Amino acid sequence: MTLRTPNLTRRDFAAGGALTLAMAARPAAALDMAVPAGLDAVVTIDPTRKTRFNRMIFGQFLEHFHRQVYGGAFEPGSPLSDRAGFRLDVVQALRELRIPIVRWPGGCFVSAYHWMDGVGPKRTPAFNKPWGVEDPNTFGTDEFVQWCRLIGCEPYICTNAGTGGFEEMSNWVEYCNLREQGSFSRLRRANGHPNPFDVRYWSIGNENYFPTEIGSKTTAEWGMLVRESAKLMRAVDSKLILLAAATVDSEWTAPLLKVAGGFLNYISIHGYWDALWEQGTKPASYMQCMMRSRQPEGQIEKAIKVIADNGFAGKIKIAFDEWNLRSWHHPGFPGGGADRVDLIGMRDENDQNATYTMADALFSASFLNGCLRHADVVEMACMAPVINVRGPLFVHPKGVVKRTTFHVMQMYSDLLQPHVVATHIAAAPLASDGASVPQIDAITTVSDDGGKMAIAIINRHPTQGARLRIAGVGGRQGRLDILDGDSPDAFNDVARPSRVTPRQITADVSKGTVMVTPHSLSILSLTI
Repeated sequence: MTLRTPNLTRRDFAAGGALTLAMAARPAAALDMAVPAGLDAVVTIDPTRKTRFNRMIFGQFLEHFHRQVYGGAFEPGSPLSDRAGFRLDVVQALRELRIPIVRWPGGCFVSAYHWMDGVGPKRTPAFNKPWGVEDPNTFGTDEFVQWCRLIGCEPYICTNAGTGGFEEMSNWVEYCNLREQGSFSRLRRANGHPNPFDVRYWSIGNENYFPTEIGSKTTAEWGMLVRESAKLMRAVDSKLILLAAATVDSEWTAPLLKVAGGFLNYISIHGYWDALWEQGTKPASYMQCMMRSRQPEGQIEKAIKVIADNGFAGKIKIAFDEWNLRSWHHPGFPGGGADRVDLIGMRDENDQNATYTMADALFSASFLNGCLRHADVVEMACMAPVINVRGPLFVHPKGVVKRTTFHVMQMYSDLLQPHVVATHIAAAPLASDGASVPQIDAITTVSDDGGKMAIAIINRHPTQGARLRIAGVGGRQGRLDILDGDSPDAFNDVARPSRVTPRQITADVSKGTVMVTPHSLSILSLTI
């Protein structure tokens, strides 16, 4: 029987007191789940279970959609740009995040993108069928790699598995990575780049499981295409790190792994949990977002099971390489038609900064905690996108605004220690409209030598603080970095760019207690 592509839609992927800390070697499952009276949560750490996490979970994503590239990262002629056209204020802000990797050029854009249009001195503008607009192709492979070098990250290229094919993918690898052999290597050198770009990370396709994706595939078609693409790409460069578009649904991913799993390093999964494809001006409320804040970890656990059930546990990792709380607003698209200018203009709604509140910040922190809890399998995550639309950095003609999520990404990147320690949490519930989540979430990290600890604590409650009692660390002082706001709906904008910014206080834990504020992310740093 021929397997068919599951009948998926984008909505299916958008379903999306005190704290006691005791260092304990006994398994978390053996701990009392009850929360003592007067406390909001009990967090117990098992120091015998330690995993070094991959910093690629702090990755980002850049797509040729609306003002991410043109008028975002790249704006020739702007007084804020360098001679190459790169916005230097954007480069500086993104350097602050210490971004490890950026995925490009899509997204849906790539399913009708031909990379040859975007290299060389004579660029050919092309109408992009998924998004219904013409791309000037002045920002292509050469510019992307140069931009990545400027901000200090690894370039990660997603290939066209829609209207393209495996030979076009392998030619792209040749252009980027071969030193002297081959016509495409010679083309790169003729374009002024004598040294290979050495792009290590490559994804085969983007969301080819969606019937609305340009060039979507059936399950039978997909496994074969991924296998043959991987073979040809590795024939050019045997050291590539390869990913392929997948889902947490075994109906799609099991056939992929059966046919092509032996060629892959990662499966690529995506998720958005506030479905705004059509209704961009009606974002979910703070409490609605908090009720969905554990759903990303549920997707991760499903993906882990699919990998294990198909015999690839420990062999294939997870890249959550497109994620955000809010889905992008693009009514009628992909493939809506060039005549729908009225719909294209509605994409401006994505750039309403009032949307990106403490709800987005704490959802993003919850997402990162979920990745860190499964750091043995989740090795990459790319927030989608990095600039404008739903991104952490809003770029306008006169400067930039660091949204609430920018500060979350910077705090995790800068303040966590490199090893995740198993952490058990028993917390009072936070309930709304028949759903509930734990009020407190936490992840614990330690240094290589175990002498330093950083605990990321999320208080999801919109109005109530939490009193933290920390056992076993009395007599010490720590540092508490706090991100909160004057309201759960607080946001940063051009008029008030610093309404939500991290602040730092000394945390005196000599008596074993610390306070965290409502609707906050707090990272407690201690020397043990």
